[in-house]
Amino acid sequence: MTWQVEMVEWSSSLVTYTFLTLLTVMLANWFYKRRQKVLLIEQIPGPKALPILGNALELNLDPRELFKKINSFCDFGGVARVWLGQAPYCLVTHAKAVEVILSSNKHLDKSRDYTFLHPWLGTGLLTSTGSKWHSRRKMLTPAFHFKILEDFLEVFNSQSTKMVEKLAQRADGQPFDIFPYITLCTLDVICETAMGVNIKAQDNSESDYVKAVYRIGALVQQRQARPWLQPDLLYRLIGSSKEHDACLKILHDFSNGTIHSRRIEFQKEKRNKLAKQMDDVVIGKKRRLAFLDLLLEYSEEGRGLSDEDIREEVDTFMFEGHDTTAAAINWSLYLLGCHPEIQARVHEELDMIFSSPDQPVTMAELREMKLTENCIKEALRLFPSVPFLARELQEEAVLDNYRIPEGTTVVVVPYKLHRDPDQFPDPERFDPDRFLPENTSKRHPYAYVPFSAGPRNCIGQKFAMMEEKILLSSILRKYRAESCTRREDLRLLGELILRPENGNTVKLFPRSIWYTLNTLDNGETRVRRSRIASTRGEMSSTGAAGVAGGGAGVVAGECGRCGVGGRRGSRQAEVSPGAQGSSCAASDPE
Repeated sequence: MTWQVEMVEWSSSLVTYTFLTLLTVMLANWFYKRRQKVLLIEQIPGPKALPILGNALELNLDPRELFKKINSFCDFGGVARVWLGQAPYCLVTHAKAVEVILSSNKHLDKSRDYTFLHPWLGTGLLTSTGSKWHSRRKMLTPAFHFKILEDFLEVFNSQSTKMVEKLAQRADGQPFDIFPYITLCTLDVICETAMGVNIKAQDNSESDYVKAVYRIGALVQQRQARPWLQPDLLYRLIGSSKEHDACLKILHDFSNGTIHSRRIEFQKEKRNKLAKQMDDVVIGKKRRLAFLDLLLEYSEEGRGLSDEDIREEVDTFMFEGHDTTAAAINWSLYLLGCHPEIQARVHEELDMIFSSPDQPVTMAELREMKLTENCIKEALRLFPSVPFLARELQEEAVLDNYRIPEGTTVVVVPYKLHRDPDQFPDPERFDPDRFLPENTSKRHPYAYVPFSAGPRNCIGQKFAMMEEKILLSSILRKYRAESCTRREDLRLLGELILRPENGNTVKLFPRSIWYTLNTLDNGETRVRRSRIASTRGEMSSTGAAGVAGGGAGVVAGECGRCGVGGRRGSRQAEVSPGAQGSSCAASDPE
């Protein structure tokens, strides 16, 4: 029996030896590959990093300081390196390098930072990868057909009308934060267009659903920025897991309830033969929800869409189409409020297009809003709604002659990309004319990516631009805005959405008084104010003459401060009684 015992012991030792040998080889291989990866990453310029922690301690900041810090890292070069713990990140701000990532069909996978959205959004269009993303993208594209978007105009108009009515109570020349007014309006719009439910957020901003929508984004961003909160166990022990789960329950219960009730209605219509064939023309009509109904139709056709799959996409649409749009409108209004001479040009354009400030917007009017659209585009250049676009490399890439190894997270930083002086001369200046066709043709196609770009660009960007133009024009047809915060005093929060820390404080004035912009011989602009006792029709014809004559309409009177008359030419638009006696708007600092 001795030899049998020895054989067992020898076999046991052999297994142990083999296991240890394999483990040693695997560890050696891992360390070798890790070392090679580190050597490649360390060739890229970036801040000094600590062992193990990397730059994590530098990034343990509140959202405002965090955004500033990340932008400062970008100053190391068009491709910069940062370590978040043991995970390397490459910050990209050169258009050519951005093109390599966003234009590729090989680098479509979002970074692991998006996994913290999975409890809320699942693996919908925003967060999915591979074949699931391809099939969902193909499936959802018909939901953004031109005809469907046109059918949403009624929702855009009705909700913007309600917003303007709410703003009428604040149009007294006193400063107030307009950000929540616009945000609640976009929330109403997205709920009604995505699910056909009017939650009346503008009438009830304290509802549990509205508060949950606001809070969940902050909680996700907080977890993304703190490596010690990222493991699920630690997040449950020391994070805000309970609050996070409570918000999720409210959001998912609302979505699930809506999907369930709409499915019952959908099936009832089919049984009663009341539903028409849901094709690209019918979807989006009354009693149709272009987004939810399309998903329900696919589900009924047996395409493998469960209620959970539908909820993923509905929640994704809610997330992507709410705060982003509100931020774009707010930044546009803020910048126009800082630049009265450009706001006057927008007023002119809107006065030429619309016969009444209450006239509903149609597709024809939307197409005429060239300057308004360019103002929104320029606002998105300076303050892109989405501050970071992150991809995880599935294979090695070469960016600005640096080899970036597989598995690295590459982060496009639009805020810095859009300020490249080679692409946008005098980049801090607000100039909507940058987006005239003759100017855009001179730029690199990936120098401007507010909606991302390439095969994984934003599927709803036309929807967003339509909504932004209608909401912004609805405000400016009624009011003149003055921004109360100078550009140099802005405090930016780079959370999931780029927003001003203290909101968007403005003064609103009813447009009952017109003013004239005068360009002096030295190129400087001054504003003259005068009361007009004419009718709306007379105002419109005067404004039209000014536009047709190259902006040379003249109004009697002069600015009480600068005493400027109409030397070279002038342009007319309305101002409010609140502007009388104040400083010359065009000569005020930003």
